Amino acid sequence: MQKFEIVCPCHFGLEAVLKREIIDLGYDITESVDGRITFAGDADAVVRANIGLRSAERVLVKIGSFHAETFEDLFQGTKALPWEEFIPKNGKFWVKKAASVKSKLFSPSDIQSIMKKAMVERLKEKYNVSWFDEDGESFPVRVFLMKDEVTVTLDSTGDSLHKRGYRRLESKAPIAENLAAALIMLTPWKEDRILVDPFCGSGTFPIEAAMMAAGIAPGLNRSFTAESWKHIITPENWKDVRDEAREEIKLDLNVDIQGYDVDPEMTEIARINAGKAGVEKMIHFQTRSVSELSHRKKYGFIITNPPYGERIGEKNELADLYKTIGERYKALDSWSMYMITGFENAEKYMGIKASKNRKIYNGMMKTYFYQFMGPKPPRRDKSGE
Repeated sequence: MQKFEIVCPCHFGLEAVLKREIIDLGYDITESVDGRITFAGDADAVVRANIGLRSAERVLVKIGSFHAETFEDLFQGTKALPWEEFIPKNGKFWVKKAASVKSKLFSPSDIQSIMKKAMVERLKEKYNVSWFDEDGESFPVRVFLMKDEVTVTLDSTGDSLHKRGYRRLESKAPIAENLAAALIMLTPWKEDRILVDPFCGSGTFPIEAAMMAAGIAPGLNRSFTAESWKHIITPENWKDVRDEAREEIKLDLNVDIQGYDVDPEMTEIARINAGKAGVEKMIHFQTRSVSELSHRKKYGFIITNPPYGERIGEKNELADLYKTIGERYKALDSWSMYMITGFENAEKYMGIKASKNRKIYNGMMKTYFYQFMGPKPPRRDKSGE
């Protein structure tokens, strides 16, 4: 079976999470750079990555790479790539996105235009034609330029992997599903521990946690661009991986996952989204202010994305809000809290110093993932007592 280099972009700062996921799928990492992980695999690997990776943004099949400092270098380097091995005679192909960092070539539109011309010239020679109707399946190209090194890929995913298919309704500032999943994986939370999100919005954190607990693959119920690439990945590849993923699902779990929101409309939206994800019975949603946050159980987890300026009117309101978060967290005996926010003064107003704090870029926005680590629960003995 044909082998590929497979490139998976992710949020900056979460590369380690994605690497662990890829290794858990059984593949070897070949390169790790800021915001991108590359690994080796076959057609099955492309399918497994699309269906199974929770923290990736998309799955790209690498066509090749080369050095380019001029547009002539870019043209010749692109033309030298084996496009005919991937794009059929009637294929629709275009450079969907070009990104350039610290490179002499930096105009995305010019890069896209020149690469398209080079692809056309290569395929005209290989297929001995003077015109392409491009009325067949889609082959979107994505290219990265880093310090004049050009990496050229085909996008096998289509809509970003954060679009699981369950979030038909959302809040004004929702957290992306793949970012939420990655942040949960950065915590020690397991399905036998209580999880509460007191700012659940459209339900993303609780739903992603429930899907993890139930073993529901994030891409199981959506489609992908590469499903039409039958000459590269067969329908049987997709069917076999989906069948395997369905066999892994376990819904008869005793879990305690809760989502609160002060807006009753949002809690109803969260319930609807959980239903679409197939985990509505695993999550308890309720309309409740963070000022009412309390719980009788010990050793629980708060994992949340509170407002930090974009969704709240005045900045001085944030001080009161974060003060309340701090007070309610301090009242919870032995709990841990993991919070992503763009509010730089969160610790100051909460009155608590985080155990750890890491910067994570949510798109172009710098955010902070504050980790307030409570004590570990006592070990259960093997008799279960």
